[in-house]
Amino acid sequence: MLLMSLKIMQNNWLKSILFFVLASVSLSSCGQGEKKTNPVDSLKKSWSQTIPGNFSDQSKAIFDSTELVSFIKNYPDFKPYTADIGDFYKRRKYSYAWFNDGVLIEQAGNLFSRVSNLQDEGVYKSAPYQKVLDSLVYNSKKEGTDVQLELMLTAQYFVFSKLAWNGMSSTVSKSLNWYLPRKKVAYNEYLDSILKIKGKAAPATEPVYRQYELLRNYLSKYRKLDSLDNWLPFTIKKGSVKPGDTSSVIPLVKARLYKLGDYHADTVNNNFDTLLATALKHFQARHGLINNGLLNTATVAELNVPLKSRIKQLLVNMERCRWLPLSLNSDYLVVNIPEFKLHVYHADSLLWSCNVVVGQTVHQTTVFYGEIQYIVFSPYWNVPPSIVQKEVLPAMRKRANYLAKEHMEITGYRDGLPVVRQKPGPENSLGLVKFLFPNSYNIYLHDTPSKSLFSESSRGFSHGCIRIQEPFKLATFLLKDYPAWSTAKIDQAMDSGKEQTVTLTKKVPVFIAYFTAFIDRDNTLNFRNDIYNHDEKLASMILSGKGDY
Repeated sequence: MLLMSLKIMQNNWLKSILFFVLASVSLSSCGQGEKKTNPVDSLKKSWSQTIPGNFSDQSKAIFDSTELVSFIKNYPDFKPYTADIGDFYKRRKYSYAWFNDGVLIEQAGNLFSRVSNLQDEGVYKSAPYQKVLDSLVYNSKKEGTDVQLELMLTAQYFVFSKLAWNGMSSTVSKSLNWYLPRKKVAYNEYLDSILKIKGKAAPATEPVYRQYELLRNYLSKYRKLDSLDNWLPFTIKKGSVKPGDTSSVIPLVKARLYKLGDYHADTVNNNFDTLLATALKHFQARHGLINNGLLNTATVAELNVPLKSRIKQLLVNMERCRWLPLSLNSDYLVVNIPEFKLHVYHADSLLWSCNVVVGQTVHQTTVFYGEIQYIVFSPYWNVPPSIVQKEVLPAMRKRANYLAKEHMEITGYRDGLPVVRQKPGPENSLGLVKFLFPNSYNIYLHDTPSKSLFSESSRGFSHGCIRIQEPFKLATFLLKDYPAWSTAKIDQAMDSGKEQTVTLTKKVPVFIAYFTAFIDRDNTLNFRNDIYNHDEKLASMILSGKGDY
């Protein structure tokens, strides 16, 4: 499915990964020291703090390589990581990485804390030998340099990286119809690199798609909110409540919007004022609703979605973030199916976006990766055999002039069916231009004559291909480095009525993705409906802890 150049892309992704510095917490308490504290409890309480510090680069304190053999024998659950641990220490010549002058470095504390709090990462599995790790950390102050704790921390790092950064196996993602390329990170080299970084200027970027950390922050917020609020549903009378109205339900709405961060004013009075209208527009926009500022049935339905359902959405989309490539240093396109949007990027910069129409529930758009290779101006539409059989032939039987009216023609016969195509022109179902990225799903981007559909809030209308609201803008973007293709020439080619294909010398990656929760460029949390029912199965695997990692 993936083109040969994907290997080159993956190498580039690896090269472009920023070094990650584990945010660290202190293993010693501040103050006068009269009160004894359990270091395990202290770490669990302050695990999310970030304290930049130097990693251990000492080389004098070393241990015998045979210690690793006996360690794996004593803790067989770490056997899958034997090669990674061994490679890491071979490069270090078996010097201690987590100790400096017999004392645990700060980064060890942060790793310990995150391993102890995997649910904060959206992971419902426990790291092996958690009690042993607790005990070793607790005794570390008394015993100094400890090879068992040293190896335990390194082993736990690889466990953590697999669970929190790599996610469930590719077998799981493919079973969920996710055919985007999975990222590849050499975690043993990554660990070796972060331990060599010194100074406060070191970046704090984890080897996981940037949305992951943003969603993780909201996961914490929604869990806290869920623990404090019953989130009881409320109703309105038929129709909607408008600015200027008064209603007993308005204080409930204001209070809920306040808790969600959309409203920042008085929540007690029952007046529908302009502040509430503005808050409702904000809420509607980030839930994919028509943002008219009215308290209507659709808006109330979204306000009443249980917090536990939102938490599941966050967990599911954090897992999907683990699967994605980290970054690209080039132009690329992303279509987010539940959002009904096309996003155009250069590296990590969002350049522009536009609405799209995606496949109906019965004709789902596939989640996969491709590379745009051809732009076809004034295209023919080669009608798929399934549409010929189910739609064209019945219409031909009802109306003798159906083909002529639809600007279609029969060019031959195959497997007992006529081969039908629609001629170029403004009535063509593909519009005036299409964008091809060869794939086995017969999916591509294209223009459409049905412009009114782009104004709908839910835009699942196609047979699987993706209709673009701004095809001229996309064609101009893709051809910006081709001097022969001016905007005037592009416009002329779209209206010529004669099919013309342009081959791109530099293919442009396109990711057809599926995210029902994401953070937009304004750092605002968005939710969208799970239009293809992809979320529930993955949520069940996460919450049960039975997903294959």
